[in-house]
Amino acid sequence: MSDVVDEVDPRLFRRVMSRFATGVTVITAEDGKHVRGMTANAFMSGSLEPPLLVVSVAKRAHMHACLLSVKRFGVNILAELQEEISEHFAGKPNPKLSVEFTQQDGAPLLADACARMAAEVMVRHDCGDHTIFIGRILHMEADDRAPLLYYAGRYRGLDSDAHIDHRISVLEFW
Repeated sequence: MSDVVDEVDPRLFRRVMSRFATGVTVITAEDGKHVRGMTANAFMSGSLEPPLLVVSVAKRAHMHACLLSVKRFGVNILAELQEEISEHFAGKPNPKLSVEFTQQDGAPLLADACARMAAEVMVRHDCGDHTIFIGRILHMEADDRAPLLYYAGRYRGLDSDAHIDHRISVLEFW
């Protein structure tokens, strides 16, 4: 059995965690005046019964305060070639970028994401310098575009030669 490490080098932590390939999402919410969005890759399915999703948001992020004050939020999975949208919501706003939103069950959603979910906040859990938000899925939809991926600090796409069995239902992975 290995010893427990008391201190972890933040650079090493980020490097090790970057070896886990993730999809790229934009978390969206409306604070009463404006639609807010934040790029995030700390997202996962939570439960099939009831249908739940999970997002983890840094307490220092502007979106954290917004999510603490709203009842509903959106999770938008970006498609390949949507790096510009990811960057926009990652704190590098592009004033020339036109981003359209739709409303679904009280949650703002990106009009052009390849998958979109509206959720109601069910519970929040403290997780160190983050909060985990668990949302009950109210609405979900997806198209057939490939997702935008993030690995080792870079955007990636799926290998176009990879075999994908389109007969497998998305729900089988939940």
